[in-house]
Amino acid sequence: MLSARDLSHAYGSLRALDGITFTLERGHTLAIFGPNGAGKTTLLKVLAGLIHPRHGAVELAGGRRAIGWIGHQSQLYGPLTIAENLRFWASLYDVPEPAQRARQEELIGRLGLARQAHQQVRTLSRGQAQRAAIARALIHDPSVLLLDEPFTGLDRVAAEELRRLLGELAAAGRATVLVTHNVEEGTELASDIAFMRAGRFVTFGPRAGRDAAVLATAYRDAVGSG
Repeated sequence: MLSARDLSHAYGSLRALDGITFTLERGHTLAIFGPNGAGKTTLLKVLAGLIHPRHGAVELAGGRRAIGWIGHQSQLYGPLTIAENLRFWASLYDVPEPAQRARQEELIGRLGLARQAHQQVRTLSRGQAQRAAIARALIHDPSVLLLDEPFTGLDRVAAEELRRLLGELAAAGRATVLVTHNVEEGTELASDIAFMRAGRFVTFGPRAGRDAAVLATAYRDAVGSG
């Protein structure tokens, strides 16, 4: 469903990606852990088509329209309400009106945004804005999710609902690449694990039943504490 072949990229003399190769099948979730500056966000942007790599290629079933992206920017318009933002993004993906309305109502309900649905995004709390960004990323029912620290700003209840939702999406065949600093969160959702440092995967493979404590130790051994 999603494959990366020998991806390399640099910002001037700084090499952000150095020969990244992997394949992710339907229903699989790849959790990527690494210190700041490891290249995790650059990798997600390359997979999303937001950055063109200097070398290598990305193959994605369904093309870029199949991607749901959550990055550090919400990609929501502050003067618009949550509902208006979702209608706008649905129209960009040509989601037909009946499906658009049903999808919007489902996501607003699932993400606990019913009371804020007609509130301007610029007036939302950090956690509410993050939940709205998640709804925006899912409005066109993508087959591949690229998530950069999606739990940031969420309270315990919202984070648990997001975990359930991502689990359901994986069970329905969605492929997910998840970047997170939280080994416990990533482990709970992941079928595959990658430890990243200096633009490379120093470890990549199936989670294979390893729990969070074991993976946390393996992570420190692989990339160090920085």
